[in-house]
Amino acid sequence: MRRSLLAAAAVIALTTTSSFAEDKEFAATLVGHAILPANTIIRAPENAPEHLQTSGKFSTADRLRAGGLGTVPGKDGVRPTGLSLPFDGQPVQGFSGIKSVGDGAFWSLSDNGFGNKMNSTDAALMLHHIKFDWDAGTVDRMQTLFLTDPNKKAPFPIVLEGSETRFLTGGDFDVEAIQPVSDGFWIGDEFGPYLLKFDLEGRLTDVVDTVVDGKPVKSPDHPTLTLQANPSLPMPSFNVKRSGGYEGLAQSKDGTKLYGLLEGALFKEDGSMERSAEQKDGERSLRIIEFDVAKKEWSGRSWLYPLSPEGGDAIGDFNMIDATTALVIERDQGAGTVDKACADAKNPTPDCFATPAKFKRIYKIEMNDANAGHAARKIGYIDLMKIADPDNKKRQGGGEGFYDMPFNTIENVDVVDATHIVVGDDNNLPFSAGRALDKADDNEFVMLEVGEFLQAK
Repeated sequence: MRRSLLAAAAVIALTTTSSFAEDKEFAATLVGHAILPANTIIRAPENAPEHLQTSGKFSTADRLRAGGLGTVPGKDGVRPTGLSLPFDGQPVQGFSGIKSVGDGAFWSLSDNGFGNKMNSTDAALMLHHIKFDWDAGTVDRMQTLFLTDPNKKAPFPIVLEGSETRFLTGGDFDVEAIQPVSDGFWIGDEFGPYLLKFDLEGRLTDVVDTVVDGKPVKSPDHPTLTLQANPSLPMPSFNVKRSGGYEGLAQSKDGTKLYGLLEGALFKEDGSMERSAEQKDGERSLRIIEFDVAKKEWSGRSWLYPLSPEGGDAIGDFNMIDATTALVIERDQGAGTVDKACADAKNPTPDCFATPAKFKRIYKIEMNDANAGHAARKIGYIDLMKIADPDNKKRQGGGEGFYDMPFNTIENVDVVDATHIVVGDDNNLPFSAGRALDKADDNEFVMLEVGEFLQAK
C-alpha cells in the first residue's frame, strides 16, 4: 500500500512539474547595450531600379503614392513618432531575426518594409552582417546583402519582374527569420508562408511551400489565392492569419534539420463557418514543423507551442540551444510602460500609452522524440520587462537597478555562449514608439547573462 501511495505521489509530482514548469522565472542581468539609431538610412545599390532609391512611397492611408519625401508622418496609434515617410533611401530597420556565426559576429535581416504587402513594394529586402561594440554601445554593419531573384525562382511575378536585376521587395516576401549555412541562407517568410533559400550572393535558389500533416499551409497573402469573380461563390480558403507565417526559424546543431515556428495558429478545417484555431489544453497553440535539409522537404514531424495564458499572444524569434532545447521569444501586443498608461485605452491621447507592454518573455523549451506530435515542454522563462542592471550598463530605458524592453515587437534572440544570449527589438520604423511617447524606437540590442536559465532542466 505504501509503495502504491509513493508511486501515485511521484506521478502527481511529475504531472505538476510538467504542467507548471513554465511558471519558473529565472534571473537575467544586463552585460552590454548597443543601439543603432532609428533613422539609419542607406542607399540602394547603384544597379537597383530608380523605384528603390526611395522607400515608403505607398504608406498613405489609401495606398496612393505620397506627394513627396517626408510628407507622411509616422504614428504609433495617435502618437507621432517624429519620423516621416517616404525616405530618401532604404531604412536599416526592423531587425527580425538573428544568428550568431562566431567571433562576435551575427547575421540578421530587415523586416519586409512598412508592415504589409501593399505598402512595401519599394522596400528592398536585406540581410546584414553585424558586430556589436558593447563598450561603445554601437552596432557595426559590416555588410548588407540585398536579395535578388535573377533566375526567376519565385513562383509568381515579383514587383520588379521586368527589371534586369530583379531585386526582391517587401511586396514579394515578408522575411522574418534567418539561418546562415555554408552555402547561403535559409529564410522564413510570412506571406506564403514559404521557406526560402538564398546563396552567398543573396540570389534566390529555392522556394519551398509549407506543409503540415500532409496539407498545405496558406496565408491570405499566398499568391495562388484570388477573390472569386462571383460573390455567390465560396471565398478562397486559407488556414493561417495574415502575418501568421514564419516568425521563427531554428536549425539543429548538426545542420540536418530546420524547425519553422509559425507566428499564427493553424485553423482547423472542420467544415463550419466558425473555424477554430489549434489549441492545447484550451490555449491557442502554434506549430513547430521539422524540415529535412538534405531532402529539401518536410519530415512530417511537428510540435505544438502553447501560448501562455498569462498574456502571450505571439512569438518573436526561435533558436536552438542544443539538440533538444531552444529559446523562444513570446510577447503581447503592448508597447510602453504601465506608469504612462492612458486612463481610457479606448480613447487614447498622444501623451500616454494606449496598451502598455506587460508580457515580454523568453522561454526555454524542450522538443524531443518523446513529445513529437504533442506540446513542447516549457522549462522556464526570463522577463524582459525586469532585467537586472546592477552595473548601470543601460544607455536608455529602465530605471534604478534595472533595464526593460517595452517594445511591441522583440524579434531577435540567440545563444552567444554557455552563459550569455543576445536579444534585440524590431522597431517597425517609423510606426513603433514604446521607449518614449513621441520618438520612434531605435534598434536596441542587449547582451544578457543567463547562465542558470540556459542550464535549467
